[in-house]
Amino acid sequence: MNKCFLIVFSVSFLLISCQQQQVPQTPQNWQWRGENRDGVYHETGLLKEWPAEGPELLWNFEGLGEGHTSVAIVNGKVYATGMQGDRLILYVFDMTGKLLSEKEVGKEWDENWNGTRSSVCINDRMLYIFSAHGVLYCLDETTLDTVWTKDLLNDFDGKNLTFGMTENPLIVDDKIFMTPGGEINNMVALNKKTGELIWSSPGEGTVTAYCSPQYIAGNSVPIVVTSAIKHIIAFNADTGEHLWSFPQTSQFDVHPNTPLYSDGMIYSSVGGGGGSLMLRLTNGGKSVELAWKNELDIQLGGAVFVDGFIYAAGQTERSWFCVDWKTGETRYKVRELAPCNVIYADGMLYCYSETGKVYLVKPNPEKLEVISSFEVTLGTNQHWAHPVIYDGVLYIRHGDALMAYKVK
Repeated sequence: MNKCFLIVFSVSFLLISCQQQQVPQTPQNWQWRGENRDGVYHETGLLKEWPAEGPELLWNFEGLGEGHTSVAIVNGKVYATGMQGDRLILYVFDMTGKLLSEKEVGKEWDENWNGTRSSVCINDRMLYIFSAHGVLYCLDETTLDTVWTKDLLNDFDGKNLTFGMTENPLIVDDKIFMTPGGEINNMVALNKKTGELIWSSPGEGTVTAYCSPQYIAGNSVPIVVTSAIKHIIAFNADTGEHLWSFPQTSQFDVHPNTPLYSDGMIYSSVGGGGGSLMLRLTNGGKSVELAWKNELDIQLGGAVFVDGFIYAAGQTERSWFCVDWKTGETRYKVRELAPCNVIYADGMLYCYSETGKVYLVKPNPEKLEVISSFEVTLGTNQHWAHPVIYDGVLYIRHGDALMAYKVK
């Protein structure tokens, strides 16, 4: 009797286990600067102050080669890219920093400020990697085999930029939005599974400006907004219709910051003295009007919007700014931290300066309030890669080196 029961129980358990294994897990996705491409990471329980020597360094890896890209993390793996010689290399680590695999993907940028620019985008078990030469690669997440490639500049008559293409792919549903910057194909939407063209729009017919686009839902039309060299431009995400453009210029035509969006308002800032502006959506998102302008000119460090205020580092005056989201009033600016990249998590700002120092800053609309800081001592060349926070770990990339710090 007991033996029969055990046999039945064992068979039932095996059947249930097999059925559970056959149910596919929901794919984990990853994109540039967090869930909404706004530099906000939804972590909790993080340290509100670091030890005097800085947070604990859990692991580091030296050997990425040249590059300025951030990490991507899904399914217990950390993805990073770098350049060896003139080749774009993909590196895959486990969560302890063990190198699991590396793969040569294609040619990468070695003409100025050498190295990788665009971070890995991960969607529905596929990796999307964009080279500074304008080639978009789609790789299988599991095998790392190439599924398809698309040469955006050649296929869509685009023109490369002085410092190479730096766009981070934007994926919404089945579409990848990219900006080849051709006269006829200003922005395109590709099928994420095949790379085939879904729609193309002439937009302003000008080259792109190092910008990674933003997606805006909740209006009468779904919107994709980005920057070209002289304008902020917006498209209907479904059809490619060019909805509107608004002039925004800078001395060097460098517009690398993904626009921020909240409650019907779009914020954009450019370096080289171009300053910031806020646009208010009208007519259900089919048009815009200027809400305000401000002197804050962000070269490449991004901005975050926290509790009614914008925090970011200006380029021309190399100052840290706090700006009122609604009015554009500068609450204060101080000649500290800047230039730096900035992200936000669990009530604190994380600022990675070009000097190689990382700051923990409490958002305060009245004054700069630095809580802790530490020096990045590993790595090479420029401190330009945007930090990432995942599962209580702060990831800092400095050229050839990747570091993981415990901040929880």
